[in-house]
Amino acid sequence: MIEAVIARVGAQGDGIAETEDGPLFAPFTLPGERVEGRRDKDMLRVERILAASDARVTPECGHFGRCGGCLLQHWGADPYLRWKRDLVVFALAREGVETEVRPLVDAHGAGRRRAIFHARQAGAQTIVGFAERKSHTMIPIVACPVLAPALANALPAARALAEALAPLKKPLDLHVTATDAGMDVDVRGSGPVPPMIAMDLAAIAARFGLARLTRHGELVAQREPPFVMMGGARVTLPPASFLQATQAGEDALAGLVAEALAGASHVADLFCGVGTFALRLAARARVAAFESNGGAIAALARAGAATAGLKRIDAEVRDLFRRPLLAEELARYDAVAIDPPRQGAEAQARELGRARLARVAYVSCSVATFARDAKILTAAGFDLRHVVPIDQFRYSPHVELVGVFER
Repeated sequence: MIEAVIARVGAQGDGIAETEDGPLFAPFTLPGERVEGRRDKDMLRVERILAASDARVTPECGHFGRCGGCLLQHWGADPYLRWKRDLVVFALAREGVETEVRPLVDAHGAGRRRAIFHARQAGAQTIVGFAERKSHTMIPIVACPVLAPALANALPAARALAEALAPLKKPLDLHVTATDAGMDVDVRGSGPVPPMIAMDLAAIAARFGLARLTRHGELVAQREPPFVMMGGARVTLPPASFLQATQAGEDALAGLVAEALAGASHVADLFCGVGTFALRLAARARVAAFESNGGAIAALARAGAATAGLKRIDAEVRDLFRRPLLAEELARYDAVAIDPPRQGAEAQARELGRARLARVAYVSCSVATFARDAKILTAAGFDLRHVVPIDQFRYSPHVELVGVFER
C-alpha cells in the first residue's frame, strides 16, 4: 500500500499524483485529496481516501464508479466546469496557439437525447446497459440520470427488444434517439431475424410507442417518421443518425456558428451531417453542404426543399478526408462552417489555409485535433479570434468548442 496526494485531474478525467517514478493515475479522485491504494503499473487502485476534497459531492447515480459512462459525478459543479474550460486552454497552449478562450457554456440542458445501449447474454440472463471503463464487462443499468426525459422509457424498451432477440445469442448495440415523433431505435449486431422474432419486435415497438424501429437501417416497424426541427426545417432522420448529444448543445453551437458567419452570402458547410448548421444558415445565405453519408445528405436536401423561406442549398455526397475541397473550389465561398469528427480535418485545414476565405467557424469535439488544425490555419494567415468551449457531455472529459477564424 502507498499513500499519495492528488495534484490535478488529467485530460481523461483521472486524478494524477506525481511520484518519483512518474505520474500515477487514480480514477475517481480529486485535486488535493490524500489517498491510499495499490500501485498497478501507472495506475493507483485507491482503497481509501484519507483526506477528501471539499469539492467532493455525492454522485447522483447508483452505477457511478462501475459504469464507464460518467467519470466525474463526484466533483462539484464549479471546479468541474473550470477544469473543462482549462482542457481547451492547455491544448491550445501545447500547440503554441494564442487566442481568447471565452467562458464555458454549460449545454447539458434537459440531458442527452441519444444513447447506445449494449446487450449481452450471460447464460439465460440478458444484460442491457453500458460497459465498465476500459473493459468489455457489462454493467446492467437500471436508470441513467444524464438522459433527457424523452428517453425515460429507453432502457425498458431496449431491454424488451434485447430479450426478444436473445434466442439469436448475438451481442447487440441498440441506438436510441429522442425525436419530436418519439423514440427512434436501430438495432445493430443481430444479423438476419426470423419472421416470428420480427413480429415480436414490431409488437414491442407498438407497446413502447416507438416512432420507428430498424435493424441495421432496415425498417421493422414505423408509427411515424422520426423527425427533429433544425431552425425552421423539419428533418426526417435516417436510422442511427448523428445528432449533437443535447438539444441545448445543438442550439448553442448553431448560434455561435451563425454569429461567426453573419453577413456571408455564400457559405460552404463541411461535414454537414443532416443539416445542423446548413438549414439554419440558409435562412440568410446560399449554402453548399458536403458530407460522406448519403442518407444524411438526402435528408438534408429533402428538408431544405420542403422549407419555405430558405435560400438555395446544394447538398453533395463527398468524402472530405479523401477529397477535401481544394482552395480553388473554396474560392466561390466567402465563409466556411466545418464540423469534422474526432480525428479533425488536417487535409481540409491545409486547403482552407490556401483559400482566400474571409471567415471560418470551426466546430470540434476534440480539443487535441482542433489545436492541431488551428495551428495549420494560423500559420496560413488566419487569426483565431476566440474559442468558446461547450459542455454537453456532463461528467465526462469530452468538451466541444467553436473556434472563429478571420483573415
